[in-house]
Amino acid sequence: MTSGKHTIKKSIFEHESTTKPIIIMINDEQNNKRKQNRAKGSEAEDMAAEYLERVGMVVMKRNFHFGRDGEIDIIAKEGETLVFVEVKSRRSLVYGTPEDGITLSKRRILRRTAEGYLHIHKLYGCECRFDFIAVDYTKTPTEIRHIINAL
Repeated sequence: MTSGKHTIKKSIFEHESTTKPIIIMINDEQNNKRKQNRAKGSEAEDMAAEYLERVGMVVMKRNFHFGRDGEIDIIAKEGETLVFVEVKSRRSLVYGTPEDGITLSKRRILRRTAEGYLHIHKLYGCECRFDFIAVDYTKTPTEIRHIINAL
């Protein structure tokens, strides 16, 4: 089905309790944009993980999820210190620098997610910190900025 510039796909699912189909409209353009953004984010996370390994850290886990919306991009170890790393990238400064993406609510989510990681792995009393890596594609060459103890 076409609607203006957008191609709309219909998906029909049968709901268990009724025989009425549920129709979900998926906008191809939005779906493709999400996939592209995820790929760009994954590329930035790959660059950040490579950078951390070059400076002597050991990457232990990537994309740790806890709860509905909690995610930590990289969990690394530097000596005896567990390091929770948030990675942000920008290809344009329309929405600000990568550092501008670390809002108060994002900080709260990161702390809660880190607490979940520590609890799940029974790492009580473990020394840890939060670092931030900005991947700035607006610079030539691409610039990686590492902020230690960012939160």
